[in-house]
Parts: sequence; C-alpha cells; structure tokens
Amino acid sequence: MNVADAMTPRSEVVTVEIPGTRDDVLEYLQKRAFSSVPVIKETDDGEQFRGLVSRDALINRPDEDQLALLVDEVPTITADATIEAAAELMLAEGERRVPVVDGRLEGIITVTDIVHAIANGDTVGDSEVGGLARSDINCLYAGSPLTVAERELSYAEVPYGVVLDDDGDMAGMLTVVDIIEVARVVEGEDDTGDSIANQDDDWAWEGIKAVGGRYMPTRNVEIPVEPVREFMTGDVVTVSKRRTAKEAAQLMIEHDIEQIPLVSGDELVGIVRDVDLLEGL
Repeated sequence: MNVADAMTPRSEVVTVEIPGTRDDVLEYLQKRAFSSVPVIKETDDGEQFRGLVSRDALINRPDEDQLALLVDEVPTITADATIEAAAELMLAEGERRVPVVDGRLEGIITVTDIVHAIANGDTVGDSEVGGLARSDINCLYAGSPLTVAERELSYAEVPYGVVLDDDGDMAGMLTVVDIIEVARVVEGEDDTGDSIANQDDDWAWEGIKAVGGRYMPTRNVEIPVEPVREFMTGDVVTVSKRRTAKEAAQLMIEHDIEQIPLVSGDELVGIVRDVDLLEGL
C-alpha cells in the first residue's frame, strides 16, 4: 500500500494562505481539532507549499502575529512512497501529519490514516499490543483545574492524560482535543503598564510584553478553571496485552480515540497510543 492510497488528497485538505494572521490558524484549530495546519502561498507559478503552523508555535511565539513568521519547515513525503516508509518517517521525526509534496502539495497523510489502513487489514496488524504499549503513563488528577492540566500536558509533550481519582484509580481520560473544544478566544485591550500583560492569569496562553504605559490589543485563549473531571471522558475504552494491533486500531477508529489504556485485570499497566501501532509496521 502506498501513501497515495491512504492520504487525504489536496482537494480535501483545508489550508491557510500567506499572507495571513495567527487568528486564521486559531479558528481552524478550534473548528477541526487538529494540532497543525498546512500553509500555502499563491505565486505566478501556482500554489507553493510553505510548511505547517502548529498549536505549539502559537503558544511559544505569543508576540508574533504574521502567519509567515509562524510557519515551521517540516519533513515531507511523496505519494509513491510506501505506508511503512511514512510510518517510519513519522516515528523518526515525531510528526503526526506529513505533507505529501512533489513540487506542490498533493495531500496530507496522518497517523490516523495509517491506523485506518491497519484496522482495515490493508497492512500488517498482527503484532500483540503488549509488545507495542508503553509502560510510562502520563496521568492527571481529577480535581486539578483544567488550566493546570493543559500546562501539564504541554510540559509532558503528550496529547493525553489518564485521569486518576482520590484513590489513585483510573477515572477517565483527558486529551488536548477536549481542551481545545472548550477553549475560547478572547479579544480585548490590556493596560501594558511596566510589566508583561496577563502574567498573573492562569489561563493566559498568550500575552503581550509591555512597551510603555498604553493600551494594546490582546488575543488570549481562555481555558475554563473548573476541575478536570468535568471535561474528561469517563467511559474509558481499554485493551489487554494479547489483543492485536489490528484490533486496537479498530477500537481507535470506532471510538474516535488516539490512545487506549492497557490493563491486566483491573490494573492499569500501560498505554497504547496510535503512534505505537506504527511500530508494528
């Protein structure tokens, strides 16, 4: 199976265009619940692919408004490459979405596309998940404010957290997508004074450094402060170590999830992420 057989073709890929602003990307990420968006530029020679703008870029460069300066160069692949080659590239580069480029943007292949191929039997999926799962599990406390949980996921550089209750037992699952869905873009004005604007706001993803005692526009993403338990998924899908990668992939597709806790009886012993299934290829 080749990349061309699994990718989302260019006609179905939503992009943002240079020139543009960070607001264009924020709107896209909220509506689509993706972690990044392809950027293109129209030239006299046609459409040119420039790279991706990610959620991390928006957070890490809060003072930059111009889309062109938020773009990151990323690895690409061609449509005639194999699925296995795409999986290897994603694992090596830590990328979930790889643009398919041959002179121009031809499409996007994602981890989810490859999981679909595994679930459908289009590629190898007979590895037992017990050999693919990770034993290091990212956890969150059910009573933590969602603002704190967002920072914990960001610092851990993972898109999920297994939620534990007061007894340390698994109570649910929280993902970055869950947070994006309830975040709200706030626009207004702040008195910059002589300090960094919003530095004391726990929910502030973005702020503007002071340049004098005057008002400047701000764009913040406000996250609710209520506890994690109010936003988590409580009915958690689990898997045992002897289930195959194909069966795990089918569960991920059926329930629209990217990770499944690995259990032995009632005990949490690991986590199977969609990227772990790529290892089986």
